[in-house]
Amino acid sequence: MQPQSPVQPPSSASAQPHFQQSSELTRFRLAPNPGPMSLDGTNSYVIGAPGSGHVAVVDPGPEDGPHLAALASAGHVDVILITHRHADHTEASARFHELTGAPVRAAMVEHCHGGEPLTDGEVIHAGGVEIRVLATPGHTSDSVCFHLPADGPTGSVLTGDTILGRGTTVLDYPDGRLGDYLASLDRLEALGPATLLPAHGPVLPALDEKCREYRDHREQRLDQIRAALAHVGQQATIAQVTDVVYADVDPSVRWAAETSVAAQLDYLRG
Repeated sequence: MQPQSPVQPPSSASAQPHFQQSSELTRFRLAPNPGPMSLDGTNSYVIGAPGSGHVAVVDPGPEDGPHLAALASAGHVDVILITHRHADHTEASARFHELTGAPVRAAMVEHCHGGEPLTDGEVIHAGGVEIRVLATPGHTSDSVCFHLPADGPTGSVLTGDTILGRGTTVLDYPDGRLGDYLASLDRLEALGPATLLPAHGPVLPALDEKCREYRDHREQRLDQIRAALAHVGQQATIAQVTDVVYADVDPSVRWAAETSVAAQLDYLRG
């Protein structure tokens, strides 16, 4: 294990907090990790009732000193919550735990630091806010969302990568499964028109509407997969189906297209 560089307090323009208010009880800071799969970067959220002085931090993101220092400056950190295991959400977890002393809680024990694994249906009280844990597997097997029922008139949901603010979610097959994902969309849709707080992309106004849009998209893709199988043959390989369904995909994300096809073939052949 290599020594860690100390996290310095924000002292320059590049290290200022730069939080964006995302709802009555949340704000976020965009992490400096843009990319083909992370879009503009990871949205690291701070949850806290106004005036409480206490916060919960969701998905601290990459191990970037100014970013972590800004998150730590948001208030007394009661708990650090993780939506799922991918590195663009978890890389800084251990370091941020060292910096703040707050426990890190995730669905997978290996991503917990000083805290217990999250459980489905659990209610966490942190930052003066009630946070409900919802297991939403599909993107990954350990994906969870955080429901804030008192956040504005319709509440809000931090969706991690289960639903994005722009584009669609890649299922990390075989860990992520399409059947699980469709069930998770049903569960989230039942929460109604809550504010959608994604880990990537912009905040959106109506969770239930986006869930229906995502489901329609998945059904369209499944129809395309069925059509490709009818054309190429029922025993077609992942690569052959990808060539048909994602013919114009950029080579840099071909692997993501093949992963999505694998998940859909598994669902159809299930």
